[in-house]
Order: sequence, then structure tokens, then C-alpha cells
Amino acid sequence: MSVPHITSKPMEIGLMLFNEVEVLDFAGPFEVFSLAEYPATKTKCFRVATISERDELLSARNGLKVRADFRFDNHPQLDGLIVPGGYGAEQIEIKNRTALDWLRRIAAQTPLVASVCTGVFLLAESGVLSNETVTTHHLDRQDLKARYPALNVVGETKFVDGGKIVTSGGISAGIEMSLYLVARLVGRDIAEATARRMEYDWQQRK
Repeated sequence: MSVPHITSKPMEIGLMLFNEVEVLDFAGPFEVFSLAEYPATKTKCFRVATISERDELLSARNGLKVRADFRFDNHPQLDGLIVPGGYGAEQIEIKNRTALDWLRRIAAQTPLVASVCTGVFLLAESGVLSNETVTTHHLDRQDLKARYPALNVVGETKFVDGGKIVTSGGISAGIEMSLYLVARLVGRDIAEATARRMEYDWQQRK
């Protein structure tokens, strides 16, 4: 069944940023959600806001510099939150109690929460995940199982849709997941048009 095209104000999608975040983990979803448009009006389906703990220049993986739009304490109310991964997620932010507390609080208020790659570690450590079926980067699945044995960690899939919580595999799998979420939220035709605009070979899972 197709999703009706709702042309009210754009949905608010938040992208968490931190030092040593994997670049494509956030840049891929940012591109997908930023490009999605309602065909009749050419208006944006989503407004994407990047969010970090403090207002400062961050150093993403391999040195890319980026500054978030908002802080943990002043961002808009979100319709969806995406948590990217990378070394910064699994080794740095996982020890950051401020970030984990924010994740737990915001996830409780947000209808859709998604992780890319090892962003799932932050969802698990913060308590957003407990015993769900999830996935992550293929090199990190065993570690995820060992750290959080209550989770059902699966492979051989780009993403797992658990309803409110959606998790994806590593890096480019975040693009696959994001296109799927566009289809889920505003319609397959918009997701396909977004993929074509990106020149990305995508076919929604049946």
C-alpha cells in the first residue's frame, strides 16, 4: 500500500554527531533525507538537523571537520533520530554519560530511532535497546553479541526494521536503510526518485 503524500511541514530528522564519527554513517543519511521531496510541490519531506553535545568544531573519522547545527540542550523536537557509528561511537561516546543520558531521554520522546554501523552500541549502552533483533558492521557483530548478550544480533542483511528502532550494517548500509525509511514514512515513489537523483542503485525490499 502506498503512503499518502502529506505536504504539511517537513518531518524533523536529527543526526547525532561526535568526534571520530564515521563520515558516511552520517553523510549518507543526511543526503538521502535532505534530497527527498514531494513530487507535486517540490517541497522537502524532511528537515535534517545535526546535533552534538557542545557547539564546537568536531573532527570526524580521518580528519573531516564538521560543526553541528544544534546542541543536546537546544535542538528541535524530533520525528526521527539517527545515531551513526565509527571509532567515536564504540570507543569514545560509549563512555560519555552525558551523551548516553541524552540518547535515552530523546529516544523515549522520538517515534523513530535508527543506528548506522556501530551506533547500535550507543543505543545498547544507553538502554534504548535491550533484547531486540539488531545488526551492525560485519566486523563488530561478535563484539556486540559479547557485550550485550540479550540482543539478537543478525547478519546477512543491510538493516533490521524493529518498528520504532531500526539498525543497519556498516557505512554504506546506512544509505540503504535511509532510503527504506523514506519509503516507509512518505512513500516508495519518493524513495525511488531520491535514489535516482543520487544515482544510487536501490530496490526496496519486498
